[in-house]
Amino acid sequence: MIEDNKVVSIHYSVTDENQQVIDSSEGKDPLTYLHGADNIIPGLEKALAGKQTGDSFSAVIPPAEAYGEYNDAMIQQVPMNAFEGVDKVEPGMAFNADGPQGPIQIIVTEVNGDEVTIDGNHPLAGKTLSFDGTVVEVRDATAEEISHGHVH
Repeated sequence: MIEDNKVVSIHYSVTDENQQVIDSSEGKDPLTYLHGADNIIPGLEKALAGKQTGDSFSAVIPPAEAYGEYNDAMIQQVPMNAFEGVDKVEPGMAFNADGPQGPIQIIVTEVNGDEVTIDGNHPLAGKTLSFDGTVVEVRDATAEEISHGHVH
């Protein structure tokens, strides 16, 4: 049964509010994670708790239990010289930056002369996500996996 300190493998598909597939394990190895170690979004972890190998699952996860609400404060204008060493900065480009709680990915949304607009929100922030899938395997985590906080 899925509970903290279990290694869980699932096959899944996730769609957004418009039923567009965002990600899927179809044709790939299942997603394997350590339950209770914040390796996956909180809403999905809660939905999987108590399930067993072979169980199907379906869960609708609101933004607060997924990648958070969209935060307008994460949009900023920065000078072009902040991208030193980049030949051409264009909308859609992704960069890593230091955020208040560690590294974050930023996306360039607009370039206007020497001003660049960046968005530090997760691309799925503010979105309700729907997961469907099957539990492939549940096993006890090793002591090393538990101490490291992830599957080996």
